Amino acid sequence: MSGEKYVGAIDQGTTGTRFMVFDHDGKVVANAYEKHEQIYPEPGWVEHDANEIWDNTKKVINEALDDALLDADQLEAIGITNQRETTIVWDRETGQPIHNAIVWQDRRTTDRIETLEADDKTDDVRAKTGLEPDAYFSATKAEWLLDNSDPIKLQRSRPEDIRDRAEEGELAFGTIDTWLIYNLTGNHITDVTNASRTMLFNIHDMEWDDELLDEFNVPREILPEVRPSSDDDYYGTTDADGFLGAEIPVAGALGDQQAALFGQTCFDAGDAKNTYGTGSFMLMNTGEEAVMSEHGLLTTVGFQRSGEPVQYALEGSIFITGAAIEWLEDMTLIESAAESEKLARSVDSTDGVYFVPAFAGLGAPHWDQRARGTIVGMTRGTRREHIVRATLESIAFQTRDVAEAMQSDSDIDLASLRVDGGAVKNNFLCQLQSNILDTEIVRPQVDETTALGSAYAAGLAVGYWENLDELRANWQVDREFEPSDPQNVEHRYGRWKEAVDRSLDWARDTEE
Repeated sequence: MSGEKYVGAIDQGTTGTRFMVFDHDGKVVANAYEKHEQIYPEPGWVEHDANEIWDNTKKVINEALDDALLDADQLEAIGITNQRETTIVWDRETGQPIHNAIVWQDRRTTDRIETLEADDKTDDVRAKTGLEPDAYFSATKAEWLLDNSDPIKLQRSRPEDIRDRAEEGELAFGTIDTWLIYNLTGNHITDVTNASRTMLFNIHDMEWDDELLDEFNVPREILPEVRPSSDDDYYGTTDADGFLGAEIPVAGALGDQQAALFGQTCFDAGDAKNTYGTGSFMLMNTGEEAVMSEHGLLTTVGFQRSGEPVQYALEGSIFITGAAIEWLEDMTLIESAAESEKLARSVDSTDGVYFVPAFAGLGAPHWDQRARGTIVGMTRGTRREHIVRATLESIAFQTRDVAEAMQSDSDIDLASLRVDGGAVKNNFLCQLQSNILDTEIVRPQVDETTALGSAYAAGLAVGYWENLDELRANWQVDREFEPSDPQNVEHRYGRWKEAVDRSLDWARDTEE
C-alpha cells in the first residue's frame, strides 16, 4: 500500500472521535475510534473537555495509519466532520480553552431563549438564520461562556475581564470543526455549514450578522473566517514538524449532518437522508433556494463548493434517538445495543406502551425545551421487551413527525429515504421505519457516511476526485426495505401524538 494515495476524515462526534481513511472507490481502508468523557455538572448541562477531544484526535489518526501500515504522506487531504453547535472559546496565545466545551444537548441557556421569545425577537432570528431559537445552537452558549468563565483558569498573572479580552481579539470562538482546524493548521476558520448552526450567521447574506452579534453580545473579533465546505484554497496544512510529520492539506469541513447528506450523494433538490446517531437528523436538499419552514423545521446550509452557489437544506433535528438505546443500557434493560433488536422481535407489539425520549426537550417539529422523557401505557404486565420495542418505535415515530413536516414545506413526496448511522444496522428498526413512513428505506454499503462526506469534500478540493459523478458512482446499496405488515400504523401514530402531548412543558420553573 506504500505507493497508493488516500483521503482521511476526522469524524468528531458527541460520544467519541473517529478517523477513517478512504480510497478512490469510497471504501474504508483504515479506521480507529476513541470515546471521550461526558461531563454533567448540573441537571440539563452537558460538557466536553476540548483538550481531551484534540488528544483523542491525534491518537486515532496515528492508530488508524499504523494499523493499516500507511504513512501520513499517503494522505492527499484531510476532511473534518463534527458534532454541530458544541461551542468552545479559547485563548489565542496559549491555545487553551477558557472553559469546557458546552455541548449541543446542553439546556443551561433555556431561560435566555425564553427571554428572546418574550421580547418578540423569535421571528427576526428565524428570518435571518433559518433556525428556531433554541438553547441547542451556539449563540447563547458563547454568550454564557463569555459571561461565566473563570478568568483565573486562563493561567495569566493578571487576569483581565474575559469580555474585554474577547473584544481585543485575544480569545477565539468556534465549534468543534474550528477547534480542530486551529490545532491542525494554526488558522481560525469554520465552514459555511457550521457557521449556519451558530444562530449568529445570516444564511441569505452568507456572513456574520451584526444585529445578531449585538443581541447575544458576541464580539466580532472572536469569530472565525467562514469558508466553503470544500475549499480549493485549503484551510491550511498540517505542520511537517507536528505529530504527523507531514504537510497535508486540510481542505474540507461539514457539520455532521450536512456531511452525511454529502456522503449519501444527495446533491440534487429533493434528495433526502436520515442519520440515526445520538439524535436523528433528517435533511432534504432544496437546491439554491433557502426554503423557510412553516412546520417547525430548520432551514440550513447544506454545503458549498469553491466558486459555486450555496446548496440549502431543510432539516428536522430530533435530539434523542440512539441516546435512548444507550439509556436502556444504563438502566440495565439491555446489555448492548445489538440486543434491542432481539428483544423487540420477541413481542408482537408494545402492548400499548409509548416512550417519548424527551431527555433534552423536544426538537423538530415540536420545539419544546421543557418537554421531558415520558413512558405511558404501562400495566403490571409490561415487560422490558415492551419498553425496548417502544424505544425503537419512538425513533421511527419521531422521524415520521419530521417527514410529514418536510413534505408539507417542500411539496415533495418522499419516495425513498437514504439512511445511515449506527442504529441502521438494526434490520428491525429499518423495517419498522419503512412501515411507519410508508416509504422505501435505502441503506448504503458504507454507513459511516458522515466521515465519507467530509472525505469527499476534502478530496474534491485537492482533485483526488474530479467531480460529483465520480462520487455518485461510488454509492452502493446494501439493502432496501419496503413497507409491509404495517400493523395498524395510523392508530399507533395517533396514540404516539397523544403521548408526545403528555411530555410537553413538564420541566416548569416551579419544579426546577
